Amino acid sequence: MHVCVYCASSDHVPALYLEAAHTFGEGMARRGWTLVYGGGSIGLMGAVARSVHSAGGRVIGVIPQTLLEREVGYQEADELIVTKTLRERKQIMDDRADAFVALPGGFGTLEELLEIMTLRMLGYHNKPIVIVNIGGYFDPLLTQFEYIFTQNFAHERYRRLYAVKPDPEVALTYLERIMPGVQ
Repeated sequence: MHVCVYCASSDHVPALYLEAAHTFGEGMARRGWTLVYGGGSIGLMGAVARSVHSAGGRVIGVIPQTLLEREVGYQEADELIVTKTLRERKQIMDDRADAFVALPGGFGTLEELLEIMTLRMLGYHNKPIVIVNIGGYFDPLLTQFEYIFTQNFAHERYRRLYAVKPDPEVALTYLERIMPGVQ
């Protein structure tokens, strides 16, 4: 299975989040899953990629040329795809993924998560989306989602667009259960 992970590219975050990224990456590799991600070597991105590799897994990074120059791409990736634009990057990540996971991150992570949720809502894909709510990081966003539902800006059926899991191991087990046999 190819899992697209959205997450922070900052090293200046609490250790709790970096540890969770490490745990998630290790768990993916133990299951024989391939990481598809934004191609960075720093922050949670780098932690996930290095953990997948150190546990014997495969890493596919997709990074625009401008970010490669700024963020220092993960050159150790099994496949590092360099794109011209962010839009091209996201399309490749979308196409290569069997599931999407959001770990804590900033505006880019939120943008990617909301776009992939919207695409699922509109029927462009039916791939699982998992929000890993480490330490309650996504609580404010989930509160906003609830407000969207209670104010009728989204139909109740769209609650099924995503699953929220409290930590990496629970998220990995959930994906295993809903995607049996996908390698």
